[in-house]
Amino acid sequence: MSILPTTNQLGFYEIRLESIGGLGANLAGKMLAEAGVLGLGINGSHFSTYGSEKKGTPVRSFVRFAEADTEIRDHSPIEEPHVIGIFHEALYKTVDVISGLRPEGIVLVNSSRTFDQVRADLKLSYGTLAIVDALRIAMEEKTKINTVMLGALFRICSFLDPEDMRQVIRQTFETKYPHLVEPNIRTFDRGYHEVRFQTCPAPDGVETETDQRLTTPCGYMTQELGGVITSQPTSVLRDLSPSRQGLLPRFNQQECINCAACDTVCPDFCFVWEEEQDKRGRAQMVLKGIDYQYCKGCLKCVEACPTTALTTVTEEEGYAERHRTPHSFTAVEGSTM
Repeated sequence: MSILPTTNQLGFYEIRLESIGGLGANLAGKMLAEAGVLGLGINGSHFSTYGSEKKGTPVRSFVRFAEADTEIRDHSPIEEPHVIGIFHEALYKTVDVISGLRPEGIVLVNSSRTFDQVRADLKLSYGTLAIVDALRIAMEEKTKINTVMLGALFRICSFLDPEDMRQVIRQTFETKYPHLVEPNIRTFDRGYHEVRFQTCPAPDGVETETDQRLTTPCGYMTQELGGVITSQPTSVLRDLSPSRQGLLPRFNQQECINCAACDTVCPDFCFVWEEEQDKRGRAQMVLKGIDYQYCKGCLKCVEACPTTALTTVTEEEGYAERHRTPHSFTAVEGSTM
């Protein structure tokens, strides 16, 4: 009797997780594969690919399942997944997160926005879209986004037994972090029950079936350059939004005492200062705002602030652009720069 709902020509059911470092996609993929193998007795494999191993850099995690009588000898990246899980919406800007999705596939997105807004950003005109507000749930339960996404993935992969994942969660945390077992099980259950689905049929005349696999040009004149980072959000583009995990500092100038504690701990010089005169006519530096173009959301400034001038806010679409105070970089007179 077949357990998997569908397979590709090699007999595999494939899942690809698109994320950034720090959100736990690698651990989520490992736990997902473990639950399938130990719980159902099917074959499974998991591995991840990433560049610089640090928070904010793109990460892909791959999970393959196969029936017990089918060996998994393919360890190449998954190009035509049945399910894609997107842990961070800002990845849309730099990564083709839905490349190779099968016509009958499902895309799961961590988002608080509407189906229409997410579809427009993904350029997903038809097919099944699943949305779960993983950041909100994780904040409320004081856990991590990956556990919420696992709950939603188990709802999508209905052949998997949620109780198997609860057991994996217990085994993962009970030795070193026993106090995290129950919060993570609650988080998993909320992801399972709170994920929402929308299926849009393909318009008449649109060809949805394809056997074409993604290929890389291999000629000496068409081969892509090696050793080159084509997605450089932290350098030329000066856009750190793909590095943020969904939280930003919010600045209230009325509460600010201009102590510069925030500027002292900020690793990216995000705070914008201007010289003004105090009541006695003396020059002093006054904090005017935050240049979110350079902010990676580490929130060290919120921890350092001795007042309520800096608080944590969930990043919503367009918030950084609307509240940004741009730096005004000017050369010093007489400088040789």
